Amino acid sequence: MLTLAQEDITRLTALRHDLHRQPDLSGQEGPTAARIAHELTALGADRVWQGLGGHGVAAEFRGSGAGPTVLLRCELDGLPIHEIGALPYRSEIDGKGHLCGHDGHMVTLLGVARLLARRPARGRVILLFQPAEETGAGAAAVVTDPRWPEIRPDYAFAYHNVPGRPLGEIGLRAGPGNCASRGLRLHLTGRSSHAAAPEDGVSPAPAMARLLIDLPALGTGMIGEADFALATLTHARLGEPSFGIAPGEGELRVTLRAMTNERMDTLMAEAERHVAAAKGALDVALSWHDVFRAVVNDTEATEIARKAATRLGHPPHEMALPMRWSEDFGRLGDDGAKATLLYVGAGEDHPQLHNPDYDFPDALIPVMAELFNGILRDLLGEANAG
Repeated sequence: MLTLAQEDITRLTALRHDLHRQPDLSGQEGPTAARIAHELTALGADRVWQGLGGHGVAAEFRGSGAGPTVLLRCELDGLPIHEIGALPYRSEIDGKGHLCGHDGHMVTLLGVARLLARRPARGRVILLFQPAEETGAGAAAVVTDPRWPEIRPDYAFAYHNVPGRPLGEIGLRAGPGNCASRGLRLHLTGRSSHAAAPEDGVSPAPAMARLLIDLPALGTGMIGEADFALATLTHARLGEPSFGIAPGEGELRVTLRAMTNERMDTLMAEAERHVAAAKGALDVALSWHDVFRAVVNDTEATEIARKAATRLGHPPHEMALPMRWSEDFGRLGDDGAKATLLYVGAGEDHPQLHNPDYDFPDALIPVMAELFNGILRDLLGEANAG
């Protein structure tokens, strides 16, 4: 079994801290992407693609014989959240932070690249550093990039760290793994009036009051059930702060979540029907944002990951329930690859994802780099000297 040397782990950890200091938001990952492309070139990748679906980067490592293409994917983007705490490598950019662990996911794949100095016996490995995961736009942009056919894999694997689970625990689940989700934005426009004569205007207030009750009530079922749905109110605004104006416009934002893509389709239709029933004389602009497809983990790919984890001394945790949160990795499975997402414990008392004091646990870097390398060995054969 190939393992990372301590000097490799030390260097990868330092690189993770550098990336943590300089996070880039979704769609703005140019500096991070340039750093990653430089590292991959220095590590001897046979080919590097840049600018995939925006700022995405992919690297190819070829075996000596014909075989399948196996893709490992991570994410480039950080979050628009102000980081708190006293880390010596805390974000140096106010209002931006790697508070989901994508810095650690990136460095994990760079660890795999180090192990790929010894190439697989056959096929090829693609390491994909994907942009804009946090908005749900990145994977869709990558798979519609005209260069994607040069990369398209037969198998695809990725992982996300999961606070609240034991550190290093490998969670696996065939079938539904992460919910589909999307943001619904409603801008309601009527006509303002003097507060002493509200009857002379058209206020969005009655429609908004109705929708504040009706839209969250669309939630059904329990997580793991096919009819599971959740509608979460995330923002509401009515007019401007004033005592003299009866408002003429307002805004609502609601996040819809469903266990399957099909249930999401019906949930969207239900939400639109409620909006139509409530709008009355108002003009309503309805738009969809942050669109995530459901992650449905392939049975064969999940079994491959299970065997590799067991062989490497990490007996996997069989997850009874899917995750409520979303991940745009599901787009890769939609494109025909046998794909599975691994859910790796970040520590039972670890701060949650997107918390302002979250930090990726460095101990996961060698664990996941070596596990991914084990998956590659199982699919592509023993490594040859490179």
